[in-house]
Amino acid sequence: MDKVKDFFSAPAKALGKLFETAKENVGFLLISVLIVALILGAAYGAEYYFAKKKHASRKSDRLKVHRMTLIALLSAIAFVLMLFDFPLWFLPGFYKIDLSELPVLIAAFTLGPVAGVTTEFLKVFLNVLIQGTGTGFIGEFANFLIGCAFIVPASVVYYAKKTRKNAVIGLVAGTLVCVVTGCFMNAFVLLPAYGKAFHMEIGNLVAMGTEKNGLISGMFSFVVFAVAPFNLIKCVVTGGVTMLIYKKISYLLKGRDTR
Repeated sequence: MDKVKDFFSAPAKALGKLFETAKENVGFLLISVLIVALILGAAYGAEYYFAKKKHASRKSDRLKVHRMTLIALLSAIAFVLMLFDFPLWFLPGFYKIDLSELPVLIAAFTLGPVAGVTTEFLKVFLNVLIQGTGTGFIGEFANFLIGCAFIVPASVVYYAKKTRKNAVIGLVAGTLVCVVTGCFMNAFVLLPAYGKAFHMEIGNLVAMGTEKNGLISGMFSFVVFAVAPFNLIKCVVTGGVTMLIYKKISYLLKGRDTR
């Protein structure tokens, strides 16, 4: 009987802990929500502009259902891939790489930047809902923000004109934006927030990088030799795999109703 009670009470306890963490980080969460809204607004604006420029017709109900189903499916796949992460030998342990951006990028290439942002958000939301947060939402927000910094520019360029050349240009642009955004946000927002949440000095976080990579001696070298390579590798791998498989699976992803 006790086991049954524990089974049903475990989710409630997990949610309670999640809400308690949210209360402690309400300021950071509000800023995060604002940034999410800005990213979504930028993605929607770009998509609306190109749709208007192409004189694209309104989507049928069938395509809307297909769109929602595909976003849900790719979000679920992204969440599962997020569970299989691994560290890189030259980076501190809290930087772990995974392939969860792959379904997100495929969603963005297939359905547009708004769908990409939505898929990214649902991926992170599912992760928080099921696994909780061990970083006071900072790691999850970083995952969303840096992911969007990659997939939004890439998909906007590709959405403008869907050619292989534009896909490559978009991936290069997305990679550059992602690397620069990752360096800036880690140096001035994410690492300070992480240190504050866990009562750690920034110097201690930098020291964790120095242990793995002798080239790291301060914040500048940390973002150059840890943050930048991490995001560069993740973008190159995700973009490379997407280029290899996208055309082969695109006919399965696109709806038949093109009215």
